[in-house]
Amino acid sequence: MKISAKKLQEIIKSHGRWLRNEEGGERANLSGANLRSANLSSAYLRSADLSGANLRSADLRSANLSGANLRSADLRGANLSGANLRSAYLRSADLRSADLSGANLSGANLRSADLRSANLSGANLRSADLRGANLSGANLRSAYLRSADLSDADLDKTYYQVVRIGSRRGTTTYCVDDDNVLCGCWNNYKGGTLEEFKTRVESVYGREGNNPNEQYYDEYMAAITFFAAMKEMK
Repeated sequence: MKISAKKLQEIIKSHGRWLRNEEGGERANLSGANLRSANLSSAYLRSADLSGANLRSADLRSANLSGANLRSADLRGANLSGANLRSAYLRSADLRSADLSGANLSGANLRSADLRSANLSGANLRSADLRGANLSGANLRSAYLRSADLSDADLDKTYYQVVRIGSRRGTTTYCVDDDNVLCGCWNNYKGGTLEEFKTRVESVYGREGNNPNEQYYDEYMAAITFFAAMKEMK
């Protein structure tokens, strides 16, 4: 049975009281609830239980779902643009064709999630667990993937990562199909071509660079050589 808009607002208000430790508050338990096409834009549902909920085509723009339990939730076609899903539990969630553009998914558990054709452009996926996730057809343009775990993920594009290099001891990610290197905040997190990245490394860490450093230079250049070899093999 679908939850009415009035009842949903009552649950959200009670959840807010619970978060503030106020009398009469109760954690939102929407596990298995039918919320298809519900208007939850800007809703404050941090740490709520939405496991197994039907949120297909729901409007969750700018909603705060940080730490929420969304395991196995049906989010097909949902609008989650700009939503806060930091550390959310989305394991095995169905996010096919969902709009996650600009969403904060840092530290989120997306293991085995179905993200086919999802829009993740500009999303923050730092340290997200994407092991075994299906990302076929997903738009990852300008997504921030530092320290994200993509092992065993199903990607229709080819990505390579080199970890613990450079001044950040971080992860540098290369998409062969887009010829795009993502490395920290370089180019406002949008990255650039392999050639542009090489120029950047030389201008910063090379002998004539702004901040010469032989170790960082050699590490990044080794990564560039590896990426270039993988590009040739594609």
